[in-house]
Amino acid sequence: MGVISVLSNIYPKFVHDMVMDYLTGNWQRASASQIYAIPLINALFSEVNPIPIKYALNKIGFNCGTPRLPLIDLSEKNREKIDKLLKDSSSFM
Repeated sequence: MGVISVLSNIYPKFVHDMVMDYLTGNWQRASASQIYAIPLINALFSEVNPIPIKYALNKIGFNCGTPRLPLIDLSEKNREKIDKLLKDSSSFM
């Protein structure tokens, strides 16, 4: 079994734990984790992939650089949204 997850690029342990909760029958905790992560997941898809995830990875300390043309940097509005969500989720994830 495998998982394709953009979120796992920035919170791999969180995604691992959520999947393991599901696979071991702890569906309530897995479901709660998924629901908690939805705002951040939506923000990571707010613009064309990989623009938002590269921005998020740079924010948490990975030097991923900027997107190559024809892609452009993340919009200011979505940068603010991702910044807030990363700050709000950092203690949980």
